[in-house]
Amino acid sequence: MHIYVNGRNIEITEAIKAYVKEKIGKVANHYDQIQGIDVVLSVIKNPSASGKHVAEVTCKMNTGVVRCEEAADSMYESIDLLADKLMRQVKKFKDKTLGTDKTSIRLDKTKEAVEEVEETVE
Repeated sequence: MHIYVNGRNIEITEAIKAYVKEKIGKVANHYDQIQGIDVVLSVIKNPSASGKHVAEVTCKMNTGVVRCEEAADSMYESIDLLADKLMRQVKKFKDKTLGTDKTSIRLDKTKEAVEEVEETVE
């Protein structure tokens, strides 16, 4: 899995790049179907804008794409918020694709209960 870090209106230093790879790289531990992650860090130069440091991520997987964006007053804070948000979205995506969400578990239990009733009726 590759993590690509790009910048808009900001020069990406090695420290920022290492921090992004450390934080975003933890997502790969939760789901092995990730092919690549593109991170774009940008700074809004408008003085009246709040949350001037924006971090965007696109996580490409075998069966789909997860994308999220966060803004904060510092770049490191926006990367932290982005990593948390991406983790939640990837876990949700994984549960949906693997069928381990609550509705599918309920359906499986219902099917098992119906089969048990049918066996006892026969």
